[in-house]
Amino acid sequence: MGGTRPAAREAARPAASGRRTAVVAALMLSMALAALDSTIVSTAVPQIVADLGGFSVFSWLFSGYLLAVTVTLPVYGRLSDTFGRKPVLVAGSVLFLAGSLLCALAWDMGSLIAFRVVQGLGGGALQGTVQTLAADLYPLKDRPRIQAKLSTVWAVSAVAGPGIGGVLAAYADWRWIFLVNLPVAAVALWLIVRHLHEPQREKPARARVDWAGALAVFACGGVLLTALVQGGVAWPWLSAPSLLLSGAGLALVAVVVLVERRAADPIIPGWVWRRRTIAAVNLALGALGVLMVAPTVFLPTYAQSVLGLAPVAAGFVLSVWTLSWPVSAALSQHVYRRIGFRNTAMLGIGAACLTLLAFPLLPYPGRAWQPALLMLLLGAALGLFQLPLIVGVQSTVGWSERGTATASVLFCRQSGQTIGAAIFGAVANGVLAARLGGAGDLDSVTRALDAGPAPEATRRAIADAVHAVHLGASCAAALAFLVLLFLAPRKFPVLND
Repeated sequence: MGGTRPAAREAARPAASGRRTAVVAALMLSMALAALDSTIVSTAVPQIVADLGGFSVFSWLFSGYLLAVTVTLPVYGRLSDTFGRKPVLVAGSVLFLAGSLLCALAWDMGSLIAFRVVQGLGGGALQGTVQTLAADLYPLKDRPRIQAKLSTVWAVSAVAGPGIGGVLAAYADWRWIFLVNLPVAAVALWLIVRHLHEPQREKPARARVDWAGALAVFACGGVLLTALVQGGVAWPWLSAPSLLLSGAGLALVAVVVLVERRAADPIIPGWVWRRRTIAAVNLALGALGVLMVAPTVFLPTYAQSVLGLAPVAAGFVLSVWTLSWPVSAALSQHVYRRIGFRNTAMLGIGAACLTLLAFPLLPYPGRAWQPALLMLLLGAALGLFQLPLIVGVQSTVGWSERGTATASVLFCRQSGQTIGAAIFGAVANGVLAARLGGAGDLDSVTRALDAGPAPEATRRAIADAVHAVHLGASCAAALAFLVLLFLAPRKFPVLND
């Protein structure tokens, strides 16, 4: 008996390794679906509007999906800690599949927006659970490898998405943008069901789900994010709808606090904010979400209207940061093993702050390689910043808390992006109004550019607006640096694997 056990263990290792490889493949496919979703849809908007109508509300194709993903992240994180990662990921994949199929069958813009929300309900499970499972599968020393793979998938998908969407919309039909999700999601789901076998873990005698808290979090997040997304776009900031939504959102915050304090097993447990490490990382990644809005939203407009580039070339100026980000993330382990998670992240966000400060110093009108070089440097800096914080937080908690901790940092990053879009949109519009004598906002100006080259005054106004936005993004980077400096512990309390 004793002589057969080592042989049995050796025989089991290839099988276990094969299962893990299959699960990692499923995680990468799921991450590709989540990353492709927004970018692949964006290029097909003209065809969708021409077919279904609803130009005045088409922005909800993105806002509805974003809201659903963001507000469900904490819920799915807590559920994965209670019931395991597999059932949550399977349920999310099924929802995403169903939402994709329904989107392809949509008959008007209202139904398409509703089905995009269904897609987002599945996308929230994909984003949070994939990141959590990546930490479950690998010990601390190997986690940068899987995270770098996921970062690469995200980068490639972000670059390929607009091209794939444009090709499908031009040569097939916009509905294929959603139909192509079906085989990819089905393969990922099959791999998860067949190969993901979670170890038996001690569970409470009766698993309690805080459904009241989940509903309160969903309602609160939905109302507040809607106020931020639509404020200054669908209605003025000080209008009745904006004030009503903001007031309702603040009231729901009080409801969430009350419900969660009374819950035996809350969706958002208090320890997420009582532990210095997790609280500091939540705030720092929230600031990351804010600063990411500056290049992703405003740089393409700058490249087309100020530099005079075609849409494809303008997209390349932005996409170069997806080349340096995953490389920097993969190499960050060699830095944080020497100087620690916090110091590595501070080094990255400090470099990002300096890079963002360089944007307003670009010459006018400048050449395309100048902002492209800054984006390359920014991607390298943010790869050094984000990955050590995510790996660090996941390494300070056990299995039963990892889903909640991971979801909290992703929720803060997503919320930061929504807040950043609202703030920087107001900044850009304010600068444009000042430069152009109170005429128009960024959306109306960029739509007018489709008719022909921009006048010199308009080009300079757009350049000033985008420079002001990047200056604001540098302030967000500085805030993240200060949060890590004063709130995060010098050494993260890492648990043994």
